[in-house]
Amino acid sequence: MPSHLARWTGLAGSTLIALSAFLGGAFPSGPLRSTPVSIWQGPNGPLILAAWAVGTGLLAYAWWALRDSVPSTRWALVTVGLWLLPLLVAPPFGSRDVYAYACQGASFAAGISPYEHGVSALPCPWLDTVSVIWRDTPAPYGPLFVLIAGAVVEVTGSLTASIVLFRALSLVGVALTAWALPVLARRAGVPAGRAVWLALGCPLVATHLIGGPHNDVLMLAALVGGLAVVASHPGRRGLLLVGGLLLGVAVAIKVTAVVVVPFAALAATAGPFRIRTLIRDGGWVVGGAVATVVGVTVVGGLDFGWIGGLSQGGAAIAWTSPPTAIGQSINYLAVPFGAHIDALPATRAIAVVVLAVLLVWLWWRSRTRDPLFHAGLALAVTVALSPVVHPWYWTWPLFVLAATARRTGWFVVVALVASFLILPDGTGLPRYTKTVGAPLMTLLVIVVVVRLVRSARAARQPVAAD
Repeated sequence: MPSHLARWTGLAGSTLIALSAFLGGAFPSGPLRSTPVSIWQGPNGPLILAAWAVGTGLLAYAWWALRDSVPSTRWALVTVGLWLLPLLVAPPFGSRDVYAYACQGASFAAGISPYEHGVSALPCPWLDTVSVIWRDTPAPYGPLFVLIAGAVVEVTGSLTASIVLFRALSLVGVALTAWALPVLARRAGVPAGRAVWLALGCPLVATHLIGGPHNDVLMLAALVGGLAVVASHPGRRGLLLVGGLLLGVAVAIKVTAVVVVPFAALAATAGPFRIRTLIRDGGWVVGGAVATVVGVTVVGGLDFGWIGGLSQGGAAIAWTSPPTAIGQSINYLAVPFGAHIDALPATRAIAVVVLAVLLVWLWWRSRTRDPLFHAGLALAVTVALSPVVHPWYWTWPLFVLAATARRTGWFVVVALVASFLILPDGTGLPRYTKTVGAPLMTLLVIVVVVRLVRSARAARQPVAAD
């Protein structure tokens, strides 16, 4: 597809998505639980679903068509900016999380720790906008985002203005990431234009990071920025401290970013890997990250309750999480034999153990390879083995891998599929396709594991002599 045609095709797609949000987005007064059928039968239902499906398809096609042939970094940035414009003025799309942000900010502004009480304890003046499942659970976000949410509510004083400001902050996150991505890509030997296009042109950015809006983009801006500083100045302690501080900001927004810190410590070392060098250079990165998280927590008058709040995310059940899909499939297989079991706790617990082993292995492997690329892989396995996987979670590895990976096919396909899983009002299609989706995801896991094992065996085979 010619680049100019891709630009306007994507803009038409994002405009249709914005139209679907105006007609049937995640409005404050909208229903808290919908189904695809109820949306179809409701006001403007066929138009809402058609605009969403066609718009997402056009946006995804335009992004995919230029994945390996973007004209330039500047062209990519201008095009992404055009694609974001319609979603900037649309109602919240695909999620009600922004209302939870506002209520958690209201709780904090009123002197109630959102780590000790759910938003129903205030009560939040906008409590009826928050999904029922999250009203009595503590906030899973880091202390910095709680401070940000509290400041947003105090400054605006209204729900609508809070949403506008949260979206403005998301746009700032995209802008900062647009600055950092080319820097990181150049250090990794990846074309900067391609990195910007794959990361920021992805439909998940327009629909969920901006349309949502979600705080993930703030975490990613600090994460990519920290990696860019560290990768650009190995061995320079002052700048490594700056990089560590930025990574600490990312962790203080969403704790998931912590998996990247050990890899950043490796990237900070100047020269071959040695324990002494790792401590000397990487220690500045780790120290900066730890100091940021502890400092923000103490200054904000909070505690580390957000760590416990992370476990509450498991209340949602969807086959988009491979461990959850495997547990669901085991449950389905047991029914014909008269057994009614719940394998989810076991499969999710096993996934946590596997994740810990894989993260350690990836880190150890990256000491003699590219730690930046392995940081992206670490984020990918973290998402894949999480008990709950929302589509926008795939932007975490996408942003890092876009700037560090030579081969892009597999994670681009994952992001592409994820773009079609959530309807404009936040209704998740996986909830209504579990009997088909869970077995298919389980089969995909088996295929991927078999292929990885075969590849590992082939790599260990000695080359036959001529």
